[in-house]
Amino acid sequence: MELVKPEIGLVFWMLLAFMLLLFVLRKFAWKPIMGMLHDREDSIDEALNMANKAREEMKELKFSNETLLHQAKEERDSILREARKIKDSIIEESKLKAKEEAQRIVEAAKESIQYEKLSAMTELKNQIAQLSIEIAEKVIMKELSEPEKQKALIETLMKDIKLN
Repeated sequence: MELVKPEIGLVFWMLLAFMLLLFVLRKFAWKPIMGMLHDREDSIDEALNMANKAREEMKELKFSNETLLHQAKEERDSILREARKIKDSIIEESKLKAKEEAQRIVEAAKESIQYEKLSAMTELKNQIAQLSIEIAEKVIMKELSEPEKQKALIETLMKDIKLN
C-alpha cells in the first residue's frame, strides 16, 4: 500500500531522480531532439511545398498537353484535308489525261481507218482498171481479129479525129 500513500522519502527520491533526468535531458538531449523536430517540421513543410508545386506543374502540363493535343489534331486534320485535295486533283488530272489519250487514240484510229479505206479504194480502182484493160484488150483482140473490122475501126477513128 505504499504506492497509494507514498512517504516523503520516496517522493523526495523520485523527485530528485526526475529532476536529474530532466537536467541530463535538457543538457544533452533537449537541443538535439528539438533540432531534429524543427528539421523534421521543415522537411515536412518543404515536402508539402514541393507537392503543391508539383501539383501546379502537373496542372500546367495537363493544360499544355491538352493544348498540344488539340493543335496536333488540328494539324492532322489539316494534313488529311490537304492530302484529300491532292488525291482528288491527281485523280482528276489522271482522268483528263486518260480522256485526252483516248481521244488521241480514237483520232489516230480514225486517220488510220481513213488511210486504209483510201488505200483499199485506190487498190480496188487499180484492180478494176487493170481488169477493164484486160477485158477491153480481149474484146478488141476478138473484134479486130478480122482484117475488115480492123479497117472499119480505123476509118471510124479517123472520122472522129477529123471532127475534133
